[in-house]
Amino acid sequence: MWNNRLNTFSFYTSFLAFGLMIIEAGFYKELLYRSQVIYFYDLSFLLTIFNIFYYNIYKKSRATRKLWPLEIIIILLVILYYAARLEYNFLDSRNLRFVNQRLLYLLIVLCFIRDFSSLHINFKRTFINPAQLFISSFIGIIFLGTAMLLMPNATTKEISVLDALFTSTSAVCVTGLVTLDTAKDFTVFGKIIILALIQTGGLGIMTFASYFSYFFRGGSSFENQISLSEMTSSDKLGDVFNTLKRVLVITVTVELLGAALIYLSLDRSLLGNSTNNGIMFSVFHSISSFCNAGFSTLTGGLSEPGYDYNYSLHLTIAFLFIFGGLGFPIVYNVYKYMHHLIQNILFAKITRERYKYTPWVININTRIILITTAVLLVGGTALIYLFEKDGALKNHTYFGTVVEAFFISASNRTAGFNTVNMVSLSGPTIMICMLLMWIGASPASTGGGIKTTAFAIAILNIIAFARGKSRTEVYRREISDNSVKRAFAIIALSLIIIGFAIFLLVLTEKDKDLMSLAFEVFSAYSTVGLSLNLTPTLTPAGKLIIITVMFIGRVSMLSLLIALAKREKYFNYRYPKEEIMIN
Repeated sequence: MWNNRLNTFSFYTSFLAFGLMIIEAGFYKELLYRSQVIYFYDLSFLLTIFNIFYYNIYKKSRATRKLWPLEIIIILLVILYYAARLEYNFLDSRNLRFVNQRLLYLLIVLCFIRDFSSLHINFKRTFINPAQLFISSFIGIIFLGTAMLLMPNATTKEISVLDALFTSTSAVCVTGLVTLDTAKDFTVFGKIIILALIQTGGLGIMTFASYFSYFFRGGSSFENQISLSEMTSSDKLGDVFNTLKRVLVITVTVELLGAALIYLSLDRSLLGNSTNNGIMFSVFHSISSFCNAGFSTLTGGLSEPGYDYNYSLHLTIAFLFIFGGLGFPIVYNVYKYMHHLIQNILFAKITRERYKYTPWVININTRIILITTAVLLVGGTALIYLFEKDGALKNHTYFGTVVEAFFISASNRTAGFNTVNMVSLSGPTIMICMLLMWIGASPASTGGGIKTTAFAIAILNIIAFARGKSRTEVYRREISDNSVKRAFAIIALSLIIIGFAIFLLVLTEKDKDLMSLAFEVFSAYSTVGLSLNLTPTLTPAGKLIIITVMFIGRVSMLSLLIALAKREKYFNYRYPKEEIMIN
């Protein structure tokens, strides 16, 4: 009982400290130096430290007693922080400007995460299902992001609530459509908010909350694991938190590696030879690329002079969003396969042990996704190269033309970065781009669209039907009827939503051409973020339509129906079957 009260009190304190930090950063830059708010931060840190030691020393048994890495980091940072405070007069908050304020803010965020994670959170409620929980988490973070972007220190000029909502929705839904200039209209603080929204939306707020809750509590209820297994697509309940851990580790590792490669490929003279600007650019584009968000700190995106012929930068960003668009289960499955090869081939030669055959290391999902992705990338690259080698890409070398065709083909499947002005593309290329946008990325990834598996299953089912088969088979496996039905339901719903949204935009945007409106809707639904220079010119009604389409595209219409529809009880009976005339 005492431990629960301590956790709760510590959480509320760190929550208030986190709120004060946001208010200070967003509204009053000098609040920290002109008030005694620093002493409330002190209280929050001390409560968190006391909570850590109490929980690990008195609450846990000897067998389970240990400090987690993040708790060790918090303790070390607190020691470093107060050592700096002692150096500049501990009690005089005016001298705190000599202490790195970033260290203070980092401590506040880490303490908030730790205290939030130590609470007992039960995700399973009788009145809410996993789909409703998933959708409500996105709605909550969108509104929170909107409020934060409206803070004076987040923007260089006053912006409307609608533009803030549009930007927040686009960031959380990892779309990339913008009504404002990210480079000019947002301060560094505003860009950090957008980056946090992209990261949270790309992985899902439930991923962070669930994993860190498990991380500090050391376990989870059976109900929570059932709910989270549906959100993480885990086959076994025991793998739920291992899956969450892998998602976070893969994400952080790839984004750090991507940021390093982007930094090395930059011409820093374009950024004023500033190391800080280079790091900010690299981290922002690495996270935005891996999460398939399409946001850029450049006004014209990667098509700006100085960046438009930087092929190493383009390839790095392309591989980041391709990797992010494959899906975490697929990436891990490929990792297992590579580990299997190394262990059984290379080690076998060294140790002279017999090769150990393991069947189906690469599962059916991975095979379908990798082949479909490869076909779409190669096919899209070839077609775009043919249509644009003498058009939008004529000023590039042969190698550059291939790289840019590859980039456009990959980017249109939910990434949203542009290395050329999209308006300069020909009509056939625009049609190819819309098809690629509609198909999108792979399941359990940061991308959108109907997903590669749904498209592949639909094609396989059509081929099987044409051959007179009653079953859909591939790689000596039969695809379940439920998967086929789900694929066609997703395809049908996507076409209905896209068609209805285009119809509404035709009514509200009477001065725009149909091709541009259709491209905008496909881009919004598939969370791509590319536009034919239409987004900033939309009317308020048009912006609301695109906001809605972006949200539906991110959470999927099928999830919305599952969340809203009343679940029927199934009984052990079946009606007689009847054939319906189709053609």
